[in-house]
Amino acid sequence: MHLLLDSSVLIDALRLRRGRRQWLAELVRAGHSLSTSALNLAEVYGGMRLHEEERTKAFLGALECHEITASVAEMAGKLKSQWARQGRTLTLADTIVAAVALEQGCALATDNRKDFPMPRLRLYEMPEE
Repeated sequence: MHLLLDSSVLIDALRLRRGRRQWLAELVRAGHSLSTSALNLAEVYGGMRLHEEERTKAFLGALECHEITASVAEMAGKLKSQWARQGRTLTLADTIVAAVALEQGCALATDNRKDFPMPRLRLYEMPEE
């Protein structure tokens, strides 16, 4: 299965929290492919501490990174608008991540399931803590 890793998963793996690094290694050994989006990279680099730069670059460099294309931007904007009409405010960042996952056919690995209510979006079952 092709998984898109959300920022929360990436940050936990980088900061050696919640056994995330081991979990990701198990996924790779089981044959899953791991990726993220350019937006998630920006979020991780935006919160990176100075002493984490080398490790962050090495870790993120091992992942496939999906670009934010015009078609992703269009889908993200439509998702945001669609949910707003239903009375639900989603962040543009979350709708962009969802659009990348949908366009690439990835399941999304995230701790923030409530931020991704789109029925077509497959959310990967996260391990219990």
